[in-house]
Formats: sequence, structure tokens, C-alpha cells
Amino acid sequence: MIRTPYLLFLGDAPDQLAAKVAQGIADWRPENVVGQFRMPNCKADVAAKDMTLAEAYEAGARTLVVGVANRGGVISEAWIDVLCEALEIGYDVASGLHNLLRDEKRVKATSQRAGRTLYDVRVPTVSYPIANGVKRSGKRCLAVGTDCSVGKMYTGLAMDAEMRSRGMKSTFRPTGQTGILIIGNGIPLDAVVADFMAGAVEWLTPDNEPDHWDHIEGQGSLYHISYSGVTLALIHGGQPDALILAHEPTRTHLRGLPDHSLPSLEALRDTALPLARLANPDCEVAGISINTKALGEDEALRLCEETEARMGLPCVDPFRHGAGRLVDALAGI
Repeated sequence: MIRTPYLLFLGDAPDQLAAKVAQGIADWRPENVVGQFRMPNCKADVAAKDMTLAEAYEAGARTLVVGVANRGGVISEAWIDVLCEALEIGYDVASGLHNLLRDEKRVKATSQRAGRTLYDVRVPTVSYPIANGVKRSGKRCLAVGTDCSVGKMYTGLAMDAEMRSRGMKSTFRPTGQTGILIIGNGIPLDAVVADFMAGAVEWLTPDNEPDHWDHIEGQGSLYHISYSGVTLALIHGGQPDALILAHEPTRTHLRGLPDHSLPSLEALRDTALPLARLANPDCEVAGISINTKALGEDEALRLCEETEARMGLPCVDPFRHGAGRLVDALAGI
């Protein structure tokens, strides 16, 4: 188990979205967060207390968590001195990047000398099966997005929390580094060999009681050239009974792809649902999750109301306004 509490390392994140791992932990596990460490040119802030490594360690932090998710998942050379200093002080270091801590020679040598532990959470630890498509008992919900990083994980976490508050049977199933660091288990889906991705999702969401819901953490987007394969594996391996469409309304183009515009919610619905019905013919689109973080309260409510009227589906920002109406929409599924 990764030692808590954490000091969140934001490094030199170029914008707020690049620190989505740290933001997710700060929002969903604030009790595990002592503070944040930012390098001088960092452009992100998760509203935790800014602290030096020594201050945070004195305050009780025991693991430095790399809270940055950059394109390609690489450990910046500019971070190495900080990571090594943290290890020398007594921290363990955890990262969900594709570029592994244990492959960084200085970091590995320092951890061994200091007797500290490196946690690479984006490393599969199970020999996953190839998907077989056999129908499983229980219910499953998956958020699919118009783009990457639009709130799919927050949607699943919010719906799971709402169900649990009602005494319903529910489990959040992490499939990425942020979800794994929040919950403490899951599968690093985008690090699984492609032939086994859908099978890994089947493994993660096994047979369950008929009234139990698995909320599967969404990844990527069917419309994103870089990451669509991970999304399709979730759709087919997850066999969702319900899809939630997730959208961030202020985007002008797909994340990291300036020449590619976002699809409409209608296009996402019409693309995702037929693909989902290949694995589960009874799948339905149950609702819409809008990430309104960049909007004022009145504008956010108006957009949700307009989208709901246009699409004929309940539409909310589940983190800002609660996931109750999305959970209500699952009642008949």
C-alpha cells in the first residue's frame, strides 16, 4: 500500500489540466493531502497549501505523488533533482506516468541508497485474459466523452458516491492512474497490451449481484486519434448497460490536437451507442455530464437546461450540482 498522506508534486505543469492527477486526488481524497509542491514556472494550482519538501515531511507527508499527466506520460529531466531530494528526506515516490520511476537511473539509485520505495502505478500486475464477450451478471455504467479529460472519472466517482449515500450497491472501478491513486486499486488500462485491454476490463468488472452497479472509469474518446483504442476496449470489455455522455463546453479543439474539432453530443451518442450494443444489445444512453468548471453558476445551469431540452436526457454537472438525477436515470435500466 502506498503510504499516506501525500505531498502532491505539480512540477512545471503548463496548465491546470496537466495537473489532473493531483486535482483528482485533492478533490476526492483531501484527507490524504498535506500540500502541493510547485516548481517556479508551474501554471497549475489544486488549492492545496504550497509547501517545501521539508515542510510537508515535517507536517506528516510520506509519499510524493507525481500529480502531472503530460502528453506521452514522461518524467521531465527538470523533475529529477526534486524527486531525488524527496527520497533523501524520507519520502516514497509514486507516479502514474508511462515513463517509469524505476527506469530513471538517478531516481532508482537514490531510492536504493535511501531505502525508500518507488511506486509505478501504471504497470499491469495481472496476466489479463483475452475478452470473451460472455454476458456477466450485475449492472455497469460507463462515461464516454467528446474528448479526453472532460470529467468522465469525476462522473463515475460522483455517481458511485450518490448510490452509496442511498444505500445502493455500487463500486467505482478505476482504469487509470488517478483513479488508482484515489481508490487504491484498479487496472492501468492504457499500459495493458492491446489484445488484452478488453479482457482486462472484463476481469475488473466480474459477475455481481443483479442490483449492483459498477461505475467504470472512462478513458480517452472515440473521437481522439491518439486514445480511441482505449475507449473502445472499455466499451466492449465493460459491456455497459448505461452510457453517460461527458462534455467540456469551452474546448475549441481536441486536447493536444489543434486541427481536430470536438464532436457534438449527438454525434457521440450516435457513434458510441451502436458500438456498445455490439457487446450489450440492451445498452442505453442514460444521461449527460457537463463539466462546467470554467462557467459561472447561472451560465452552467442554463447550459445544462438547454442541453437537456435538446437531447431529451437528464443533464447535470455531477461534481458541482450532484449526481442524483443521473442515478435516478439508471432506475429503469
